[in-house]
Amino acid sequence: MPGFSAFELPLSSPLISMSKQNFPTLSFSNREMMEGHSELGLIGDHFDGGLLGRIKEDGYESRSGSDNFEGASGDDQEAANDQPKRKKKYHRHTPHQTQELEAFFKDCNHPDEKQRADLSRRLGLENKQVKFWFQNRRTQMKTQIERHENMILKQENERLRAENSVMREAMANPMCNNCGGTAIPGQISFDEHQIRIENARLKDELNRICALANKFLGRPISSLASPMSLPASNSGLELGIGRNGFSGGSSGLGMSMGLDFGDFSGGTLPAISGIRSPMGLMGNEIHAERSMLLELALVAMDELIKMAQADSPLWIKMDGGKEILNQEEYARMSSFISPTSPGYVTEASRETGVVIINSSALVETMMDPERWSEMFPSMVSRAITLDVIASGMGGSRNGSLQVMQAEIQLLSPLVPVRQLSFLRFCKQHAEGLWAVVDASIDAGRNFKRLPSGFLVQDTPNGFSKASITWVEHSQYDESLIHQLYRPLIASGLGFGAPRWIATLQRQCECLAIHMSSSIPSEDATAISPAGRRSMLKLAQRMANNFFSGICLSSSQKWDTHHLGNVGDEIKVMTRKNIDVPGEPPSIVLCAATSVWMPVSRQRVFDFLRDERMRGEWVILSAIGQMKEMLRISKGQVDGNSLSVLRANANNGGESSNNTLFLQETWNDTSCSALLYSPVEVESLKVVMSGGDSTYVALIPSGFTIHPDGHSGTQDGDDGGSSGCLLTVGLQILLNSLPTAKLTAESVETVNDLITGTIQKIKASLGVA
Repeated sequence: MPGFSAFELPLSSPLISMSKQNFPTLSFSNREMMEGHSELGLIGDHFDGGLLGRIKEDGYESRSGSDNFEGASGDDQEAANDQPKRKKKYHRHTPHQTQELEAFFKDCNHPDEKQRADLSRRLGLENKQVKFWFQNRRTQMKTQIERHENMILKQENERLRAENSVMREAMANPMCNNCGGTAIPGQISFDEHQIRIENARLKDELNRICALANKFLGRPISSLASPMSLPASNSGLELGIGRNGFSGGSSGLGMSMGLDFGDFSGGTLPAISGIRSPMGLMGNEIHAERSMLLELALVAMDELIKMAQADSPLWIKMDGGKEILNQEEYARMSSFISPTSPGYVTEASRETGVVIINSSALVETMMDPERWSEMFPSMVSRAITLDVIASGMGGSRNGSLQVMQAEIQLLSPLVPVRQLSFLRFCKQHAEGLWAVVDASIDAGRNFKRLPSGFLVQDTPNGFSKASITWVEHSQYDESLIHQLYRPLIASGLGFGAPRWIATLQRQCECLAIHMSSSIPSEDATAISPAGRRSMLKLAQRMANNFFSGICLSSSQKWDTHHLGNVGDEIKVMTRKNIDVPGEPPSIVLCAATSVWMPVSRQRVFDFLRDERMRGEWVILSAIGQMKEMLRISKGQVDGNSLSVLRANANNGGESSNNTLFLQETWNDTSCSALLYSPVEVESLKVVMSGGDSTYVALIPSGFTIHPDGHSGTQDGDDGGSSGCLLTVGLQILLNSLPTAKLTAESVETVNDLITGTIQKIKASLGVA
């Protein structure tokens, strides 16, 4: 580090002295300076850099290159100064002569005797005139160059003076790099003080990089402290971090995959607003983190493609067609593998299928958090986009990269909601072939989603269908999962690829039916298309309210109560309705629990949706058989429908004439559900006519049924099925005053209701 005097630049410094002594153009007027600068710009297009050496060796000077004293050289002019002054005769070259001389000067600025003789003969000039013209033209060029260099030196001098001023101010008021307060350097030298500051800055940068890498990769990289100890690796991500601090988008991996990020080619990434490292990021640190995110997306996409290949050695086929991940092979090829913490287990699954949607429409749905939640309402309780790093290219989602947060749920109070922050990256690999990959960027929670996603390709028959391969891979803390649900989650039907595919197929089938101009014959009712859409919106709101009550997601604010007279497996919650559309100010009490049933899932589902058996399990009211007033089909599978039910008058009393029941049922390979809510007749008429469903009051209850994970088959039949997991959720209007408090009597009542419902179902099915 140079001493302080190197930046001071006093007036006697070599730079200033050289400017004064060696560059007489410093004394020129501003007008002359501007003229010289503009002349240099005019000749810049034809200027030969090789002329500089020869021009500076030439000692001749002249006023111009076209106007000369006739027959007089520079020495002759100096000698003439000693003689009496006389009128000097000027000779001005003609425009043609000047043009020819300039053209020759561009090719050869120092002609020999033969060339000068040839020019003088062609132009009608004397040999001395040609010689002096070239001397004067070279001198003019030299003067212009000196003027330009002088201006550059003046600017450099001003810059150094400004730096000198800044350094003086910094020395006068030193700041501590750690605390930001005033520092007292003591007796240390300026060089040592600067070295200490630089050392502290590098340490802080190293810690930040290690924290980011640990955050993204899920493991510390202490090897960064010593560049010589870096292990050999084929991972573009690790090489980028270990050798360059952070790797940009032009990695070898990106080139080999043909990935193009459009605006990223220049290395400039927009600022990220939704995610920060623990220490906070500014300036270059933001760019570094975004480079890390970009590299993470590239590596995740590469891993997804490898895991989705049909003949990939990463999967081992078991009896029955089930596939399990080859952990040894995955550890050799993956950049995301990390030591599993105690209590953590790995969940990996792959599933293929055909969906009634084209690839581009599915990609648009996945990249929009609201549409993604609507496509997977029973799985995604909440999703938001924190930041869009790249919006795609050419008006499509190709190359789109964004940071998202989401809550993924399993419909049971015994399984915690999975909250994660992740990157979602979309890439089109061919016409009609797309890939979407997710990768967690938050390893501090009890769940980490490793590269997961899908490849989807349009079918060649021209219909709106696509074949899809879904890969789901994660690590989670198994101690947080109830014993009943551990086998289900391990099988992949809880959060794995089979459930994503089953839910997507069911939702796409529902959308295809209601977008079609032809309606199934069983829906031969007077309801209009607008009324059908309003009914579906109402049913979706009912389902979302029910899901939030049993899964404790943040989509709605529920207060959990832990009371001594209620078992740990029954979750009791309350929600205050204040300014909630469609619901009067009140307190809603919700209770939910899950139990194992020693009967098949299909048998339980058929029993619950049978209108004739309704009175066998309903406790809350004296309802016997139910009559179906309206059915809207939601799929080809029996049981996927939306219905309006009315209780028989002889069983329901007077209130049955004013109240109907909105009921939704669905069934796929991963889950079955029956949800219902009482609705006033007049409100439902408005909705069926196409009116707004937002202000219809709903207090939903219902059931969800999952396989128990031990079944030999998961299609719901009795063959090979050992049992199922039944979740019961009840919501009741507790008090019309939002300020009312929960009482022990209310808790005992809802506990008796949910326990009695389960007992009646078991008794009706003939199980203990």
